[in-house]
Amino acid sequence: MPKPVTFVRMAEPDDDLDVDDELFEHHRIVADPGQSLVRIDKFLMDRLPNVTRTKIQAGIHEGFVRVNEKAIKPNYKVHPNDVIVVALPEPPRDTDVKPENIPLNIVFEDDHLLVINKPAGMVVHPAYQNWSGTVVNALLHHFQRLPHMPGNEGRPGLVHRIDKDTSGLLVIAKTEAAMTALARQFFDHSIERTYQALVWGVPDPPAGTINVPVGRSLKDRRVTVAFPNGDFGRHAVTHYKLLNDLRYVSLVECKLETGRTHQIRAHMKHLGHPLFNDEMYGGSDVVKGTVFTKYKQFVENCFKIIPRQALHAKTLGFVHPATKEWMQFDSELPQDMQDVLAKWENYVKYT
Repeated sequence: MPKPVTFVRMAEPDDDLDVDDELFEHHRIVADPGQSLVRIDKFLMDRLPNVTRTKIQAGIHEGFVRVNEKAIKPNYKVHPNDVIVVALPEPPRDTDVKPENIPLNIVFEDDHLLVINKPAGMVVHPAYQNWSGTVVNALLHHFQRLPHMPGNEGRPGLVHRIDKDTSGLLVIAKTEAAMTALARQFFDHSIERTYQALVWGVPDPPAGTINVPVGRSLKDRRVTVAFPNGDFGRHAVTHYKLLNDLRYVSLVECKLETGRTHQIRAHMKHLGHPLFNDEMYGGSDVVKGTVFTKYKQFVENCFKIIPRQALHAKTLGFVHPATKEWMQFDSELPQDMQDVLAKWENYVKYT
C-alpha cells in the first residue's frame, strides 16, 4: 500500500513566474523499501489524486519534480527509499474560499442551476495571485451549500470555466444532481458552446475544423501550444466560421467540441490568426496590415479600447438536468468588442 500523502490542490498556472523563481514544497513522498522499479510519472499518478499524467510529465520537464534533491528525466524509474519532492512556484494553500459581496450578472436561474454573463477581467475561481474577487467568491456570498465536483474542492458550483480576460456565459450547478448531469454533458461533449473572436487576418478557407492536440508549452508553462504531430498534448477540436471580413482583421465564430485550457487562443494562433491584442499568443503585435505610422497608431488606439484578448463566450446550450429540456442562451458582444469592431469597419470603409 502506498504511504498516505497530504495533497494541496495545484492551481492552474496563470501567473508570470519563471521556473527559476523560488519553489515551495507541496509534496514529499518516500518510496517504500520494497518499491519495485516504476516510471516516475506512473508512481506520482498513483499518489497524487486528480493530477493528470500530462501535468505530471510537464512538471518533470519544468523541473518541479526532484528525486533525492536532483532533477530527473521523464523516464526515470523510482527505486526503493527514493525521496520524491514536488515543488511549485506558488506556496501551498488550503481550499477555504471567503464569500464576497460581488454582483453577478445572472442571465437565468432556477432551483437547479444558474447561468451568468462574466465580465472580462474577472477570474472564475481562486488561484495563485487571485485569491479574492472571483466568481466563486461571489457565488459563496449569494448562494448557500453549492456542490463540489469530487476532487475539486474550493470551486463550488463550477463545472467549467473561461479565462480571466475572456467575457461570456458560464453555467453554475446549484445541486449535486445538476452538477453530475452537467459534468456528464461536458465529458460527452454534448454541451454546445460558441465563442466570437476578433482575430488578425482572414481565415482561408472561411470555415473549417482545427483538429490538433494542445497542451502546456514545454518552454513556458503559462502558454498552451498546438502539437500538430500528435507527440504531446490532449485531443482538441475547434470548428470555426468567418463572420465579418475586415481585411486586416476578422470576426470569427468558434464552436468548441472539446474544452481545453486556452484552446481557441492556441488553435487560432496555430492557424496563423492570433486573437486581437492577445499578448500571450502574439496578438498584441501588428500582425497584418501596412507599415505606415498612421496605421500603427490606429491599431494602438484599438488596443486601448480592448486591453485584452478579443474573445467572448457568446452562446451556451445544454439539456436541463431536471426537466430534460434543451436550454439555449445567447449574449451580446461586450461593449469593448463592439466598439473596436465599429472602428475597424469604419477604417476599411474609408481606406
